[in-house]
Amino acid sequence: MSNSSGPSLTQFSHVKPGDTPWRGDGLRDFFQYRDLGIAAATNGRVIAHLVRADKAPEAGTGWHRHEAEFQIVLMTKGWAKFMYEDKVTLVEAGDCVHQRPGIRHFLFDYSSDMEYLEIVGPADFKSIGVDAVCEVPKPTPWK
Repeated sequence: MSNSSGPSLTQFSHVKPGDTPWRGDGLRDFFQYRDLGIAAATNGRVIAHLVRADKAPEAGTGWHRHEAEFQIVLMTKGWAKFMYEDKVTLVEAGDCVHQRPGIRHFLFDYSSDMEYLEIVGPADFKSIGVDAVCEVPKPTPWK
């Protein structure tokens, strides 16, 4: 593919629900991830994947930050509670959160039906543990 300014650095992509499986080998072992083909289509500029709860919250993600230029979370089902710096933030279905680069955060609680779309650039972003910012509330046990 090319245009008047040279070859395209991205490709067209169309991923249907059955095209990519849910996998348990992502960043967190208590979540499942479904690749949406965007990392391949953008040559690693951006990743987009669905994330869903697989196991009840126990220890959560721990305090961390991401080395990324851009990151959003769009909650599609259920809810999750994050600490963003020293503030508890409830993110419910329909909510969109822009996580500014470097923000220290901790996902500590979520519903059993939690599912969200995460879009991050670049695709190979790093997650880096940080010192605790403050006390984190206990998660809600699943029934």
